[in-house]
Amino acid sequence: MTDVRQESLASLLGGRGGALDASLPPLAFVAGWLLWGHSIGAGAVAAVLCGVVIGVFRFVRGEKPRAVVLSVLLVVAASLVALYTGRVEDFFLIQLLSNVASALAWAGSIAVRWPLLGVVVGTLLGQKTRWRRDPALLRAYSVASWAWVGQYVLRVAVFTPLWLDAQVFWLATLRAALSWPLQIVCILVSGWLLKRALPAGHPGFRHPQEPESV
Repeated sequence: MTDVRQESLASLLGGRGGALDASLPPLAFVAGWLLWGHSIGAGAVAAVLCGVVIGVFRFVRGEKPRAVVLSVLLVVAASLVALYTGRVEDFFLIQLLSNVASALAWAGSIAVRWPLLGVVVGTLLGQKTRWRRDPALLRAYSVASWAWVGQYVLRVAVFTPLWLDAQVFWLATLRAALSWPLQIVCILVSGWLLKRALPAGHPGFRHPQEPESV
């Protein structure tokens, strides 16, 4: 897979910038919690302020307001969950559950022959559903989508025992470690799988082929 294709996948799913942004508010939450005597409220304020600063920065750079607002709302929601339960580790609960949901959604999409990698790449390239009429490309997207399932399953496997054991510091640290570095690996692996799964002579995912012309 060429660099252009890899960049398309990265842009489609938020890229390194989006994943890095998502890892900063949890670190701010833990820093505020530690600095102000294990106060969940202080951690929540620090996380929300961090999210707002990131949102303003992205907005000034001309990025989509909807994505900026959603990012800040997720930080606020995570903070409210921790404040409501009184358990500092519950700041990470929404993230944990979202990874469970994502793993199930990606695996389910493969099972029903609507692999999400094909859906999002096809949408990005303006192909609508033409890629599904190409049996080779449909199969390749299904194979490559398993890399994304694996990404979410790995996070769930790492985060769940830490959340159950209230390991707040490690939750924040490993969330950062398993954000954009893992996403980059996932993009590269899914790109490699996509290329390997396509038969020799296929023009690539940018050029879906009708069954009669393959």
